Amino acid sequence: MNAKIADRIATITFYAIAGVIVLLLIGLFGYILGKGVSHISWSFITSPPSSFKAGGGIGPQLFNSFYLLVLTMIISIPLALGAGIYMSEYAKKNIFTDILRTVIEVLSSLPSIVVGLFGFLFFVIYMGWGFSILTGALVLTIFNLPLMVRVVETSLQGIPDAQREAGLALGISRWETIKKILLPAAIPGIVTGIILASGRVFGEAAALIYTAGMSTPNLDFSNWNPFSPSSPLNPMRPAETLAVHIWKINSEGLMPDVKDVSSGTSALLVILILLFNISARWIGKLIYKRMTSS
Repeated sequence: MNAKIADRIATITFYAIAGVIVLLLIGLFGYILGKGVSHISWSFITSPPSSFKAGGGIGPQLFNSFYLLVLTMIISIPLALGAGIYMSEYAKKNIFTDILRTVIEVLSSLPSIVVGLFGFLFFVIYMGWGFSILTGALVLTIFNLPLMVRVVETSLQGIPDAQREAGLALGISRWETIKKILLPAAIPGIVTGIILASGRVFGEAAALIYTAGMSTPNLDFSNWNPFSPSSPLNPMRPAETLAVHIWKINSEGLMPDVKDVSSGTSALLVILILLFNISARWIGKLIYKRMTSS
């Protein structure tokens, strides 16, 4: 077999694999959206669920999902940036950093239910915080931190050393070089990591069952005092997210229109993740252009 034939076979094979992946994604999204879009309405999005009669919605669960996402990102992003910058720019190659990288790899491979059980034993029982949004956010931070740290570190390491040397040659400090030169150049990779972590937060259920809980108290959306028990912003209240809601109503079997609610919730969850990914990439490009003047 000559080189041209081998190259053509390889090209056709790779195109075929890519086509199969695309068809699988189209089929999956098409099935979920086809089954659920017809059940999505403004009332469905804004009204609370009804356990024993048809016509309930997912309003509190939708708010809980966004609130948990924001709280998790507020905790995760600074920690991931700090750890990634340290691992890439400050840490010397020795046994300590080798062990640290091994620990990060082990943490990134842990099943989410194991992390959830740890959060249940430590935060819920030992710390006495109970089922709460804060507990869920901390557990999701532990779950997502290894991925985000590796993404930040890899993004910084992918920048040519010439840019570091140019900054130091101009007489600016290492931190100024990182802040003014390296971080802006690494923005696309960092945004990708944030998007991946956010998608995991939106779709996670196993870890949140043991930490954030499977119930939501009656919320007063006119009360935005975070210290009030009925306030939506209270971080110490239990919170059922969209993914947990799908699992709960299908496992209980008490809701009369469980198939419609489950299909609608699944479709809305997919749409929200797609919109979030698109908007996050767009915002990332704007930040990159602004920080690099390109």
